Amino acid sequence: MIVGAGKLGVRLAGIMNHENMDVTLVDENQLVIDNVNEHLDVMTVVASGINVSTLKDLNIEKFDILVASTESDSTNSIICTFAKKLGCKQTIARIRDPEYMEQLDFVRDELGIDLIINPDLATANTIAKYLLKNVVFYSGEFASGKVKMIDFCVGNLHNFVGKKLSEIQGLDNLLITAVSRQGNLIIPNGFTVIEPDDVIYVLGVSEHIEKLSKLYKLRGTEKRVENALILGGGNVGYYLAKELAKSKVRVTIIEQNIKKVKRLAESLDHVLVIDGDGTDITLLEEENIQNMDAFVGVTGFDEQNLLMALMAKQFGVNKTIAKVSRQNYTKIIDKLDIDVAINPVNITASNILKFVRGGKVASVSLLLGGNGEVTEIIATADMPYIDKPIYKLNLPKGLIIGAIIHDGEVVIPNGNSIIRANDRIVVFTLSEDIESLKSLFKRGKGGLFSELWNRSKNPGFDTDN
Repeated sequence: MIVGAGKLGVRLAGIMNHENMDVTLVDENQLVIDNVNEHLDVMTVVASGINVSTLKDLNIEKFDILVASTESDSTNSIICTFAKKLGCKQTIARIRDPEYMEQLDFVRDELGIDLIINPDLATANTIAKYLLKNVVFYSGEFASGKVKMIDFCVGNLHNFVGKKLSEIQGLDNLLITAVSRQGNLIIPNGFTVIEPDDVIYVLGVSEHIEKLSKLYKLRGTEKRVENALILGGGNVGYYLAKELAKSKVRVTIIEQNIKKVKRLAESLDHVLVIDGDGTDITLLEEENIQNMDAFVGVTGFDEQNLLMALMAKQFGVNKTIAKVSRQNYTKIIDKLDIDVAINPVNITASNILKFVRGGKVASVSLLLGGNGEVTEIIATADMPYIDKPIYKLNLPKGLIIGAIIHDGEVVIPNGNSIIRANDRIVVFTLSEDIESLKSLFKRGKGGLFSELWNRSKNPGFDTDN
C-alpha cells in the first residue's frame, strides 16, 4: 500500500506494478486519483490513509509493506504507526524535516517504522558527492565504491562523435552499458556509432573511471570546488550547505523567504545567507557569480533551477546543477548546457526498491527516469548460473552483466567469465527486461527475486547487506 499519490507515490506505484506487485494507492483527492487511473493499472482508493477505519477496511494486516508518502512528515509517521499496530508487516515513511532527522533513531524505534527515507537529505548527499569528489557525475557506486557507473554527454567531442565504440580510445577495462539518445536508452555494441549530444553510461573499476575522466577532461574534473552558490534555502539547500561547509567550501545561499533566511542564518555556521531574488542578474553579479566554482539550483521550481543553472554556465561557472522533479523533462535535459540534473524522486525510489527487494540486493540505481536500472546482486551457491560462462546464460539483449566482484577483485566480464558463489554481480537492465532479470537469477523454484519478495514479507528479514 502506498499512501499519498504525489510524485513519489505515483512513481513507486508504477515501478512496483511493473514488477508484478499488487499495489493499492490511497489518496483523499479524487482528481489526483482520477489522473492516476488514466495512467496506471493499480488499485486506487479515495480515502484518508491516517484513518484507522480506512486501514481496517483495506485489510492492512494482509499487506507486506506500507509506504507513507504524503506531504506531511507527522502524518506519514502516524500512518506507519497505525499500520504496524494493525498488522502490516513493514512500513516506510518519507520524512523531510531536519528536526525529525536529529532524533531519527527514536522516531524509527518508538513508532515502529522500518525505513525512514528523506529525499531532501539523499538529494543533498548526491550533489555533495559530485561537487566534493571532483569527478564526472556518476549514476551510482557499487561493491562498496570499487565499481562506479558514470554518465556524461559527449557533446561534440571529436574523440567520440562519429566513431564506433570499438574505435574509441581509453575504454579498456570499461564497459559502455547504455547510450541515451533523445530520451531513449539504447543497448550498444562495438559497432554502435556515437552521435552528437549522446549521453553514455560507463561502468568500471573506480580507478579506470578516474583515468577516463582525466584523459578526456570530462566536465567538472578540472578544478576543486572552493566557492559554491546555492539558489534555494529549503531543506535540500540546508543539508547541502551544511555538508559543503564541513569540507571547508565557502557557501553562499540566496533565498527570498525571510523566515527561511533567518532559520538558515541561525542554524548554519560558516555559510553566507542572503535575502534576495536569486533570479536577479544584478544580485548574482554583486555576489560574484563569475568567480564561483559551482552553482546549484534547488528551489521548488524546476524551470527556475534549470534556467538559472544555464545562466550560471553563461557566467563561466564550472559545475552547474539543477534539481528537477518532473519526469517529462527527462528528454530535454541532456540537450541543455548544464552539468547535472538531479531527480529526488528517482533517488528516493531507488532506496526504497533496495529495501523492498531484500538482503541479497545490495543497491539499485534508476537511470533516465526509470527506463533502465543498475542492480547489485549477491550470488548464492544454489543459483543455476553459478560456475557457468556468461555466453551460456542466453542473456536477453536488454540485460548486461557489467561487473563481477570476486574475493574483493573487480572483473569487467566477457563471454568466458564465470560467476562463483558469493560473488557480487552488477547488472544493467532496461525496464522492459526486469522480468528477464528475475527469471535469469533463479533460486530454487521461485527464483532469486521471488525469494527476495518472500523474504520481504518476513518482518525479520535482513537488509543490512
